[in-house]
Amino acid sequence: MRGCEQHPDTSKSYWRCFTRQLVSSFYHPTSTCKMAPSSDPMAVVSPELKVHGLKSLRVVDASIMPQIVGGNTAAATFMIAEKAADLIKRDWGYPVYAPA
Repeated sequence: MRGCEQHPDTSKSYWRCFTRQLVSSFYHPTSTCKMAPSSDPMAVVSPELKVHGLKSLRVVDASIMPQIVGGNTAAATFMIAEKAADLIKRDWGYPVYAPA
């Protein structure tokens, strides 16, 4: 593997290098900023979509999904964006549509 020549073949360091050279994300990456309560040590974002420990930063994309969805991520991402729009409007005192 180009870039890993300095490591002995089949050594742990070789496979570590090999993995770093070849591994990449395909299709629809998700779940890199887990949404969960702050009591969860792996949580990055609150249910209000705010980054834990920060006051004015929200994450509004597929990265907040705690687990990857079973199908295409587009619909779930649209739903996250719609919910974020409502949360932001509510926080700024704008009316939020509530179905009857």
